[in-house]
Amino acid sequence: MTTVRSVDRLSDAEVADVLALATSASQADGVYPLSEDVVLRVRNGGGRHLLSYSGSALAGYAFVDAPALAAASAPGSASAPGSASAPGSASAPGSAEADAESGSGELVVAPSFRRQGHGTSLLAAASSLVGGGPLSFWAHGDNARAFAETAGFTRARVLWQMRRSLTDFTAESVMPEGVTIRPFTVGHDEQAWLAVNARAFAHHPEQGRWTLDDLRLREAEPWFDPAGFLLAVDIEDTLVGFHWTKVHPPAGDDPALGEIYVLGVDPGGHRKGLGAALSIAGLRHLADAGLAAALLYVDESNEAAVALYKKLGFTVYKTDVNYQRS
Repeated sequence: MTTVRSVDRLSDAEVADVLALATSASQADGVYPLSEDVVLRVRNGGGRHLLSYSGSALAGYAFVDAPALAAASAPGSASAPGSASAPGSASAPGSAEADAESGSGELVVAPSFRRQGHGTSLLAAASSLVGGGPLSFWAHGDNARAFAETAGFTRARVLWQMRRSLTDFTAESVMPEGVTIRPFTVGHDEQAWLAVNARAFAHHPEQGRWTLDDLRLREAEPWFDPAGFLLAVDIEDTLVGFHWTKVHPPAGDDPALGEIYVLGVDPGGHRKGLGAALSIAGLRHLADAGLAAALLYVDESNEAAVALYKKLGFTVYKTDVNYQRS
């Protein structure tokens, strides 16, 4: 019998079960099924977590985020669920307030429990959370097309992971006049960075709405390195752009990889060529640190960014797809 329960924070045992399920799906599908943001919410709370069981065994997991869920979890509100960036719950607390709100999320079913209705049950619970409003889910590696189309979802966004070797990277960054680079300072640069990030990604459905809590979560991660968080500042130390790099440890067949984690330029203080100069500066930092390859994520539709990265030698490595149902 399939049962789905909803929580805003997972117990330690549930965290272990969800991450074990994600690992088993990764081994079967060749791609990890949860984004970094969702893994952070699994570990730290926020958003709504949906757990589908077959007897006592965890068979499927989904995470849902929607504006109404954040409102429902505000201090003093009637219901407790939290907020973050994607999937759901069976009793759907807060769904009454969610009246046609949009929601986004991620969903994974354990390989041994697929084609038994768990994915369908998780989608139904997620839909109830947003009051029947628009709902979208990311499919990492584009392994879910048949399931998504059967459930009435259509392909809406495509995210490319691009890669390039750093062993032959010889470019040197040349900053626009009056602009220099310095590392991020924890406890000093958070608010300035959040403001520029919000402006640079004003039309980006995920990145542009980062909060101080989102930033603090990443500052607490083992991989966080202020030396690789490069800030472009003018002569008055005003932030005009940034290139936040990340280093992934070796995993499976992959060696240690550097990442263009977030790259942005303040549209209000744009300097010609700053985006390209910041790209090269970050890649130079990663190459000098001994990384043999770099990766990045970019929307297929972002023609300017795709053109820049192709010019820098990046090629498409894998594809993630966002499926939406109105």
